[in-house]
Amino acid sequence: MRRYSLFVIYIAILSAVGTMSAFGQTPPAGSAQPTPESLPRVSRFGQYGGYSEPIFDSAVRTSQYVTMRDGVKIALDIIHPAKDGQVGKEPLPVIWTHNRYRRAFKAPNGRLISIVDSRDIRNLVIHGYVAAVADVRGSGASFGAALGIFWKEETRDAYEITEWLAGQPWCNGRVGMFGGSYLGVTQLMAASTKPPHLKAIFPTMSLFDLYDTVYQGGIFKEDFVRTWSRLITVYDTEQTALPVDADASGAMLKKAIEEHGRINRPLISILDSLKFRNGKDDVSGAFPYLEWQPAGVLKDINDSAVPIYLWAGWFDGFTRDSFLMFRNFVSPKRLVIGAWPHGSRDADVVKERSSLLAVEEHRWFDYWLKGIDNGVLKEPPIMYQVMYEPKKNIWKTAVEWPLAEQKSADFYFAKGTSGSVLSKNDGLLERNAPARAAADDDIVVDYGASTGTTSRWDNSIGGDFGYPDLTANDVRGLTYTTRPLKNEIEVTGHPVVHLWMSSTAADADIFAYLEEVDAQGISHYVTEGALRASHRKLGDPPYDNGSLPYHRSDDTDISPLKPGEPVELIFDLEPTSNVFNKGNRIRLTISGADKDNAATPRLDPAPTITIYREKERPSFISLPLVGAPSQAGDKAARPLFLLYLALIIIVVLVIVFTMYARSRIQKG
Repeated sequence: MRRYSLFVIYIAILSAVGTMSAFGQTPPAGSAQPTPESLPRVSRFGQYGGYSEPIFDSAVRTSQYVTMRDGVKIALDIIHPAKDGQVGKEPLPVIWTHNRYRRAFKAPNGRLISIVDSRDIRNLVIHGYVAAVADVRGSGASFGAALGIFWKEETRDAYEITEWLAGQPWCNGRVGMFGGSYLGVTQLMAASTKPPHLKAIFPTMSLFDLYDTVYQGGIFKEDFVRTWSRLITVYDTEQTALPVDADASGAMLKKAIEEHGRINRPLISILDSLKFRNGKDDVSGAFPYLEWQPAGVLKDINDSAVPIYLWAGWFDGFTRDSFLMFRNFVSPKRLVIGAWPHGSRDADVVKERSSLLAVEEHRWFDYWLKGIDNGVLKEPPIMYQVMYEPKKNIWKTAVEWPLAEQKSADFYFAKGTSGSVLSKNDGLLERNAPARAAADDDIVVDYGASTGTTSRWDNSIGGDFGYPDLTANDVRGLTYTTRPLKNEIEVTGHPVVHLWMSSTAADADIFAYLEEVDAQGISHYVTEGALRASHRKLGDPPYDNGSLPYHRSDDTDISPLKPGEPVELIFDLEPTSNVFNKGNRIRLTISGADKDNAATPRLDPAPTITIYREKERPSFISLPLVGAPSQAGDKAARPLFLLYLALIIIVVLVIVFTMYARSRIQKG
């Protein structure tokens, strides 16, 4: 297992911390704060002023236990806004988060780290919000057992905590929730219980479908799960949370920690053994991939009608989930997705994301918890960043996803060479469908293939982020690369791979990487997808997945390969919005392993995979193009070229005929 600084992991996680129905709605009734007449009013994405003022200058933190229905004590921090050290007496809205990673702790230098230290929450506190954070049962200083993740008892606690907060004299009866990663999912699970006083949530970087996160395409992300499991165990039993105020001696904290070590179940022990979506956990009696996730309680979330602001990143581990949630949630909703990973240590990225998050949370909660009509629901519901190159990204808006202007274009695998990489085949990626009756590429699975230890998956559980030049990985697989682009191409949406393949073994793990190759030959990661061949059966999804291929992956769906017999795999890649620059190339790399990020069984000898690229079995990637330009070899460009050519011929013929006619008249 990779070793990460647990303190850095926590900070990374902490920092991650409807269309038609939304338009034209008026804000709920409430006591809006006075608006300073001297400040100009502005309320748009990333800018907010003149609607409320920072009437407080500090915060006072207290902590206590709150007893649940079954007698389990949950540790809770409450951060009250204060002015000159004095807590205000007026009831205020409360925002809170249900935290799996300790509500507060001491850093190695002795400094107390609390949720209020984040820029966005401090901003809300000084603008008149009470903030609260609870350790989920079985974690931090809370008692009880953690027998799963997002499981029913944890979710029932969220209902009770919400209603307890709403009933306090310092609360005005309106409650919201915030937080990212695990803390984002707990908001959605809380909404599914329909607490009467939960009025708005703001989940950031959150998963929707647990199985597709843990078993991407049926392939176990062992390092991701094992590291996540170890992280939770360390927080529960070693680097623990602070005791509550009444537990000055720490005796209750010690007792809670002993209970965690005795009863809690390591996450890896639950998920490692449940390899199929319909797997049942014998200990809890639950079906985790059907129940312990927002997708499993979708109807209840929608019945709650709680307004939801989704916050995502193109390089997060849960990018696809964010768009699925946007498509499926029916309450007033918004979605923002930037060129960000789950957590970042890049100063510019942190600055941009934290400042935008602070503004957008402020606007969202002012609207729903204070009744301030700041127009947040009159804007297009989707804000997304188009990636041109580092430091040159731009923001665009949309009212639906996929984009209405998106046009799919198929790029077919073809014989090389492209001259751009020393891969096993160096094939081409072309717009022309193959015409040959028989054509294929073979590769012996290279178990050393890897996209590295700073991937989107590593980053989602606290590791560094930053893909290296992928050329070293490309040479271990099969590559299909376009010729240098004559114009830039914008790909925005969900790329889908159609792959005809066979293997000498009964199964195969297929990894597909979409990359942009620059003029220097450096291969830049754009996005990826994966599918285990035995999980290839397509089915009907239990939710609206926008016509993307859906693999149910129940145990009854598994279909082993027959050695040498071709089958078609259809799977989507994580969505993206990337402009491939003029002069660069588009590359799709196919490999049979990703040793640092996925658990592919090792066979000896390693099997041979055959990829077909023939007329009857064409392999290709369908790219969602926006404003697709004319390209050499582009099918869309050829009719336009022929039209121009025809017009030129007609003009020339008209000129020639006119000149001939004039000469005849003059001679006559």
